[in-house]
Amino acid sequence: MIQEAYNASLWGITVIILLVIVQWAIATAVKAKQKGAIPGKIDSSLSHDSFVFRAHRTFMNTLENIPAMLGICFLALFIGTDPTWTAALIWIFVASRAIHMALYYAIATEKNPSPRTYFFLFGFLATLGLFGLCIATLV
Repeated sequence: MIQEAYNASLWGITVIILLVIVQWAIATAVKAKQKGAIPGKIDSSLSHDSFVFRAHRTFMNTLENIPAMLGICFLALFIGTDPTWTAALIWIFVASRAIHMALYYAIATEKNPSPRTYFFLFGFLATLGLFGLCIATLV
C-alpha cells in the first residue's frame, strides 16, 4: 500500500502544504493591517526593511518553488521511487523552506547572497535530487 511505504513522504508533503497556508496567512494578515491597504497591491516603495515586504516575498518565493516540488513529489509516488530517498529529499526541502521562511522574516537585508539564499539553494537541490531520482526510476 502506498501510504505505508511513503508515510514519511506523505507527511512531508502535508507540511509543505501547511507552510504555504501559514505563509499566506501571515502575508495577508500583516498587509491587511497597513493603513490604506488595497487587496492585491503591495506598496512599490517597500523593501527588505518592511516586514510586509518580507512576508509577501517569502510567500511569493514559496509559490514559485512549490509547484515543481509538489509535481515531482507526486510523480515520485506514482512511479514508485525508493521510499527512503524520496522521504529524505522531501524533508530536506521542507526544512530548507522552513528555515528560509524564518530567515526571511527575521533578517532585513538587501545583501545578496543573504543567509536565506543558502537555504533556498538547499531546497532547490532537494527538488533536483528528487527529480533525478524519478528519472533514474523511469530509466
